[in-house]
Amino acid sequence: MQGAIARVCMVVAVAILNHPSLFPRENTTLPEQDEELMARMREHEERLEREQAKLEKELSKLDSKQEETSAEEGYSWYFWSAVSLVIFFTVEMCRVDADTEVRPVEDEDMLSESGSISPRTMALDKDILSSFCDKCTHTSAHENWRVREFVEGFADDLLESLRSARDRDVDMEVWDFVGIGSMFESWKVCKPLMCDLLVPFSPPDPHSFRYDLWCSPSSDVPPDMQGCGRIKVTRLGENEEGCLCGSANLGEDVLCLLHSRNDTLKVDHSPDELLCSRNTHLLAKDQVMKWFQISVTKAWGRISHKYDFEVTFRHLDASGALKIRFRSGKVIVMNIIPVVQLENTDAYFVSHFPSDCGSCPDPYWPLSLAVYERNLLKHFAKRLPQNSCHLHCLQIVTFLHRKQLGLTGESALTNYHLKTALLHLLLSKKPSAWGVRSLERRLQDVLSFLQRSLQEKRLNHALIGNSKVPKEVQLPKIIRKAEPVNLFRSLVLQRELHARTGRHFQEMLRNAPVLIQEYSPYLSNGRLHHSLDEGF
Repeated sequence: MQGAIARVCMVVAVAILNHPSLFPRENTTLPEQDEELMARMREHEERLEREQAKLEKELSKLDSKQEETSAEEGYSWYFWSAVSLVIFFTVEMCRVDADTEVRPVEDEDMLSESGSISPRTMALDKDILSSFCDKCTHTSAHENWRVREFVEGFADDLLESLRSARDRDVDMEVWDFVGIGSMFESWKVCKPLMCDLLVPFSPPDPHSFRYDLWCSPSSDVPPDMQGCGRIKVTRLGENEEGCLCGSANLGEDVLCLLHSRNDTLKVDHSPDELLCSRNTHLLAKDQVMKWFQISVTKAWGRISHKYDFEVTFRHLDASGALKIRFRSGKVIVMNIIPVVQLENTDAYFVSHFPSDCGSCPDPYWPLSLAVYERNLLKHFAKRLPQNSCHLHCLQIVTFLHRKQLGLTGESALTNYHLKTALLHLLLSKKPSAWGVRSLERRLQDVLSFLQRSLQEKRLNHALIGNSKVPKEVQLPKIIRKAEPVNLFRSLVLQRELHARTGRHFQEMLRNAPVLIQEYSPYLSNGRLHHSLDEGF
C-alpha cells in the first residue's frame, strides 16, 4: 500500500514539474524547425504514458485486495486520491490565472472612480515647486513674526481691559490666551494673515465646571457627537461627599473647615446668569458667545483711543472673529475663541472652530487638541532632516484648497482635514523620508491620502485613539485610549455633501499644476511673475 502511494505521489510530482503553466508564457512557444527538441518532448510523453500504465496496474491490484484491507487503509487511499485531485485542480487554476495580465497597482488606482485624477499622475515640475516653497518660506519668515508680535500685544491689552470691568461675584473669569493654528505652527501662506487664540474662562466662585466626555465610561453623549462633551456648572459642595454645609442649615455658629464663611454667604446664581441652557445646569455655547461678544465690544471701546486702526466683527455667530484694518489697507484677522479647559490638561472645549461650516448643537462642546498638535509638530521638527519638506507640503495643499474654494465654492473639506492628513503621514513614515528633495513625492502622498479618505468617507482624528502618537506629546490617557473619531462622519450621512466635496477635490487636482506655476515667483524661463503678490 505504501509503495502504491509513493508511486502516485511521484507521478503527481512529475506531472506538476512538467506542467507548461510553471514556465513563463513567453518561453512556451517552440520553433517548428527544432526537430531534436520535438523528439525529446515525444519521448518524454511516451515515458509518462508508461508510468501511467504501471499506475493503472497497481490500482487494479489494489482494487482486488480492497475487501481484505482495513477500513483505515481504505480511508487513507481516498485521502491521497483527494489530495492528488486538489493538486491537479490547483495547477489548472494557476494556468488560467497565468492567462491574465498581472501588473502592480497603486492604492489610489484601485480606489479611484472612472474619470478621476490620481495624484501620482499630476505633472508637477520640481523647479516650480521649489520656487513656490521659497516664496512661502520668505512670506512666513518676514511677516509672521511681526504679525504674531502685534497680535499677542493687542490681545493682552484687550483681555486686560475685559478683566478690569469684571464683576467678581457675577461675571466669568477670563485667563490668558493660548495661540494655536497655522500662524503659530509656521505654515501660514495665504492672506489675509489669520491668528487663532484660545481664551479659557471659568465661572465665578463658588461655582465650578464638571465634564462629561463622549469617551467617559459612564457617558450618555450620543454617537453622532463623538469628539464632544458636556459641561455642567456646579456649586461648591453640591457633589462633595461628607460635607453637609452646602445642603443643610447647620446654624451660624458652625464653621465648615472645607469652605470659608464667604463661600456660604455668596448668592447662588441662576442658570441664566451662569450662561446655561434653559432649565438646566449645562453650559450653553450660544449664551457664552453672546456674553463674550458683548464683553469684547465693551473692552475695545475702553482702549480704542490708543490705536490707529479699525476693528470690526467678521461674523455675528462667531463671538471673537475680529478684523483689524490699518490705514494702509493691510488686514489682520483674529479669532479669539472662548474655551473651557479640560481639568489640568492642554485640551479645551471650544465654542466653535474658525473653519467650521456648521456647529454642534447645544449643549455639546467640541474638544480641541490643537495644543497637542502644535507640540507634535515641534516633536517632529527636532527629528526630521534639516529643511524638511513637511510644512511645505501643508502650505502647498492649503494654498491649492483655498484657490479652489474661490472657483467652486464651499465644501466639507477644511484646512484642519489637510493638517490631519499630514500628521497621519508624519506618524507613519520614517523621518528620513521628509528630506527637502522628497517634496514632490511627499506632496503626492498627502493628496493620495486625502483622496483615499474621501472615497472611504473616513478620516480619523490624528491623536484620538492613535497608538502611534509619541509619549513625549503627553496626551491625556483618556484621549489616547479612546476609540478613533471619524472627522468625515458628515460625509457618510450626507451623500450630496460627499459628492460635492469629491468634485471639489478632483478639480483641485486638475488645477494644481497650473495654479502652482501661476503663483510661483519665477516661471520656467526665469521671468519674474508680476501677479505673485496678489495670490498670497
